[in-house]
Amino acid sequence: MKIAKVFPIEKEINKEFDDREIASDKSISHRSAMFSLLANGESRVENFLEAEDTQNTLKIVEQLGAKIERKDGAIYITSSGKAEEPIDVLDCGNSGTGIRLFSGLLSSQEGSFVLTGDKYLRRRPMKRVTKPLKDIGAFLDGRENGNLAPLFIRGGKVKSFNYDSKIASAQVKSALILAGLFGDEKSYYKEPEQSRDHTERMLSGMGVDINKRDDGVIEITPISDPLQPLDIKVPTDPSSAFFFAVATAIVPNSKTVFKNMLLNDTRIEAFKVLQRMGAKIEFIERDRKYESIGDIIVEYAPLKGVEVSENISWLIDEIPALAIAMSVAEGESIVKNAEELRVKESDRIEAVVDNLKSCDVKVVEFEDGFRVTGGEIQPAVIDSFGDHRIAMSFAIAGLLVGMRVEDIECVDTSFPNFFEILSEFTKVEQ
Repeated sequence: MKIAKVFPIEKEINKEFDDREIASDKSISHRSAMFSLLANGESRVENFLEAEDTQNTLKIVEQLGAKIERKDGAIYITSSGKAEEPIDVLDCGNSGTGIRLFSGLLSSQEGSFVLTGDKYLRRRPMKRVTKPLKDIGAFLDGRENGNLAPLFIRGGKVKSFNYDSKIASAQVKSALILAGLFGDEKSYYKEPEQSRDHTERMLSGMGVDINKRDDGVIEITPISDPLQPLDIKVPTDPSSAFFFAVATAIVPNSKTVFKNMLLNDTRIEAFKVLQRMGAKIEFIERDRKYESIGDIIVEYAPLKGVEVSENISWLIDEIPALAIAMSVAEGESIVKNAEELRVKESDRIEAVVDNLKSCDVKVVEFEDGFRVTGGEIQPAVIDSFGDHRIAMSFAIAGLLVGMRVEDIECVDTSFPNFFEILSEFTKVEQ
C-alpha cells in the first residue's frame, strides 16, 4: 500500500497554474473518446487527460474498433461511426463514468460486450443505470441481477422512452441519452434538477438534435447517420483545481490563478460555495465554443460556515474538499440532499465523517449528508477508502497540520501529478 506524508506549509501559496499543470477535465476527456467512436471520420482531441481512468476509456474505444494515433500533442481517433464487437473484456478500471456511459452506448450497438473494473468499481451499484436501460429493451445483466459488475450486454435496437428520473445524475442521464440516439423514435428524459450537461452540449455540437424544453424535459432525436467528428481542446478540470482552491482559501495570505478553466455553471458550483464562505473568487470568461472557458482567481479570506443543500449534483465530486474548508471555518456547516455521495468511488459520507472524526473535528453523520462544527483540525492517519477525492482532500488538510494519507494509488486515476504540485508548497514524502 502506497502512502503519503504531508507536512505543514511554512508560507503562503502564490501561484499561477497554466493549462498543463492542473489535470485536464476528466468528464470531457471521457466523452470526447466515447463520442468519437460514434463519428464517421477522424476526431482531434487536444489536451486529453492522461490518467488511468481516461486511458482505460481510450483503450476500450480502440477495442471497439477505433484507430488511435498520437501526434502533434493531440490524440486522433478515427472511427466508422459504430462499435465493433470486441474479442476481450472491456476494463473500465476505477471509472464509474466509464462503465455507466458505456452501458448506455453499447446497449444500442450490435454485438456482445462485457464491462468490468477494479475491485472498487466492482462493488459500486449499477442498477440506477442498468434498470432503466432494461426498461427500454436493453439486454443487460450482471452480478446481483445487474447491480454489480462485471456487466454483460448484448446490444441491439432499443425502444424509445419517456423517462422521469428520480435522481439528478449526469451518468444516468448520459447513459439513457446515448441509448436513445439509436431508438426507434424520439425519446424524452427528465430529472428533478439539472445535472452536469456536457453530454448534451457535446452531442449537439456533433450534429445530434437534442433539446431541453422549458419544462426541463430533454428531447432526444435518434440519429440516422454517424456523428460529425470532434475537434476539441479539453479545458482544465475545475474539480481537480478545486483542491488547490481550498488550499488557497485555508492558508493565510494565499492567492492562486487558474488558467484555461472550464466555467460551465454546472461545474463551478463548489467555487461559488467557497465564495459564499468568504473566499475572494473571480471568474473571467475568455472563450466559448463547446463550453465556456476562462480563468478563476482565488484569494484567502477567513471562512464562515455554510449550508449546502441545493444543486448537489453540480458539486458532488467537490464535497470532500469542501468538508476540509468547513472544518476550519467559523461556525457550523451542513450538507444535505447528498445521498448520491454514498454511491461514488466510496461511500463519501462515511469516508468524510470517519476521517474528520480521526482529525478531532466535531461532525455528525446523516443519511443524506453531515454537519461540521468548524474550528481546528488535528493531524491523523487517513484512510482514502480507495477514493482519489478523499485522498486528495485530506492531503490538502495536511498543509495546515500535517497528515498521513494511506492507499493513495487511487489518485493516479484522475490527477497523476497531484502530489508533485503539492510538493511545490510543502514537504511531501511518498
